Amino acid sequence: MRPVTVSQTGVGSSTVVVPDYMLNPFNIGVAVKVTGTVTYTVEHTFDDVFATTFNPATATWFAHTTLASLSANAVSNYAFAVRGIRVTVTAGSGTASLTLVQSGVASN
Repeated sequence: MRPVTVSQTGVGSSTVVVPDYMLNPFNIGVAVKVTGTVTYTVEHTFDDVFATTFNPATATWFAHTTLASLSANAVSNYAFAVRGIRVTVTAGSGTASLTLVQSGVASN
């Protein structure tokens, strides 16, 4: 997966970024840059994002262990496979920009 950045301005959720869960090892560097004033949480799902019935609004989302309810720039990672990642702004009118950089060796 190429490095990807998605942003959310104001309350709501960004588009879903779909990592390559087949990479081994599964490693994603995560950074959130805040512009203005926001409170945000990085979330992931194990739901099948390619299913015709997938709907981000009804998917099961889990908060990242360390990137939850924050209001400043932060970095962390995902070391275990997930199927979708997004940033959700829960308060404020600023912007949270989520950047993901994945590394690993493709599986056959």
